[in-house]
Amino acid sequence: MPTVAVDKADLWERLGQEFASEEFDTLCFEYGVELDEDTTAEVEEAIRKGLPSERPQLKIETPANRYDLLCIEGIARALKVFLGKAEAPRYRLLYPSKGEADLLTVTIHPETKQVRPLFACAILRNVKFTPRSYASFIDLQDKLHQNICRRRQLVAIGTHDLDTLKGPFRYEARAPKDIKFAPLNKEQEYTAEELMTLYESDKQLSRYLHIIRDAPVYPIIYDAEDRVLSMPPIINSNHSKITLNTTNIFIDVTATDQTKLDIVVNMVATMFSEYCSEPFTIEPVKMVLPDGTTKISPDLSERHMLAHASYVNSCTGLSLNTDQVGKLLSKMSLFPIVSTTNADEIDVSIPPTRPDIIHECDLMEDAAIAYGFNNLPHTFPPTTTVGQPSAINKLSDIVRVEWALAGWVEVLPLTLCSHEENFAFLNHEDDNNTAVKIANPKTLEFQVVRTTLIPGLLKTIRENRSHSLPLKIFESGDVVFKDLKRERQSRNERHAAAVWCNKTAGFEIVHGVFDRAMKMLEIPRISNSDSKAETGYYMKETSDPMFFPGRAATIYYRAPPEKRNSTLERLKKDAKAVLHVHDDIVLGTMGILHPSVLEKFDIQYPCSAVEFTLDPFKKEMQKIWTNEE
Repeated sequence: MPTVAVDKADLWERLGQEFASEEFDTLCFEYGVELDEDTTAEVEEAIRKGLPSERPQLKIETPANRYDLLCIEGIARALKVFLGKAEAPRYRLLYPSKGEADLLTVTIHPETKQVRPLFACAILRNVKFTPRSYASFIDLQDKLHQNICRRRQLVAIGTHDLDTLKGPFRYEARAPKDIKFAPLNKEQEYTAEELMTLYESDKQLSRYLHIIRDAPVYPIIYDAEDRVLSMPPIINSNHSKITLNTTNIFIDVTATDQTKLDIVVNMVATMFSEYCSEPFTIEPVKMVLPDGTTKISPDLSERHMLAHASYVNSCTGLSLNTDQVGKLLSKMSLFPIVSTTNADEIDVSIPPTRPDIIHECDLMEDAAIAYGFNNLPHTFPPTTTVGQPSAINKLSDIVRVEWALAGWVEVLPLTLCSHEENFAFLNHEDDNNTAVKIANPKTLEFQVVRTTLIPGLLKTIRENRSHSLPLKIFESGDVVFKDLKRERQSRNERHAAAVWCNKTAGFEIVHGVFDRAMKMLEIPRISNSDSKAETGYYMKETSDPMFFPGRAATIYYRAPPEKRNSTLERLKKDAKAVLHVHDDIVLGTMGILHPSVLEKFDIQYPCSAVEFTLDPFKKEMQKIWTNEE
């Protein structure tokens, strides 16, 4: 959750009231945020010692989807409305005296589609900044960049002193060698290629260079006199930088995601529109799109959504009428209008500062917050139930406890791994139909969701090579497979796996620990002479390249037969038994790991491994519980 540091005295002034630390902590809790720290005591201690100190601050944790609470302006505005000390502002577009014909124009060139195709902008007129409000303005941009903008990859914000520029503006995309300007806080001009080299060692900007570095063209914004405003998402021009003396601000936002673009431009414009000479007004800009059509930016229109008092009451256990629900929603900076034709409906206008409201359940939650979660009635559920673990978790616990009692150590590796670790390191090939792959992985270590537990166990052994031998570890956890028949195109399977590492291979050790698990699950072993056995497990030699040739086995499981009432079904079963044909399930594999596998994981000692799925036993476990009840 984002943490916002606000000036304590400034916040009290905005709220028109001073709070004790405990009182403000309670207020934050009631609104759905959290007071993380009050630095007053630290500041007072520093003053007593004669040390330099800042003004006392309040550090407030806010929900990740409440972008309107990422600055003191938004927090103070929301709490003031919540406390009933003010009405929620209505944000509106303020056109110049000559109307739309006098709007500033930005032309978007078609070449921008190659790199950052989406653009939005807004103008704040006659702004009066103070040092603290200026710092808040810069800090909000940084928090949005790190939050919804995903470190500028999806959205990038630029702010400029409009009085230093001349319209109309152009949003273009040019080859790096054709772009030249003086970046922020520098007087010398550099080409875009030189800037990429210049900022490689910069602690802040080096994190963003990769976004456009390999693109054939870079996005660039010019004014009418070919002066650069910014090269998003890297840096603004020094010519149009914002200062404390800036009064007219031009906000440009470039993006690759339309939804996030609209949210960000609205958030920056509305949060600081209170400093305009006419508060809560934003001057729009006319954008000429690549296809020749025009669009007004930003779009501050309010969304409408229906809320129902009956739905709020059913979720909260209250008995409120529409007027009461409407008053609660008003405390959350929303604009409800009670229907005159339907006694249960409320037409709610949602301001552009609340993109987090996307469903009626969000309105219900806001009503519950305004009423007070601690004030909601305590009721017993209408049905009586007895809690119990799911069958698959019960099975996992049986295996985990038994293996732990046998002296094996449980480990908890990560669920994500690299593509190589999941396939190539195990001498397996990716058929592109097995593993769920991560789009745009942050690092090479997290490319796929594991389809086997073995890589995590081997990485654990690699990192614990200094421990005395033998190393015997296990895990019981989920793996994930593609499954196009499912709604989510994937399915989870619960696996159990163990690896033995010692100076000798120890195949008999993993064989024994697997047999012990089967013993505790009451699964009998099927011998060679008992081909007609109705249920149990058995093994056959396999040639899995992950294992040493001739030292590996596939584990099969024969599920108990369903009740067979007809004579024909009994005859089919007997015929299959005579022909040694069974509908047996592949449960897993075990064997001595191939030396090439161990080499790739940098393990110097031989290892044996076993891995099997627990899913086929769920049905039997459920039957046992049903019989016990």
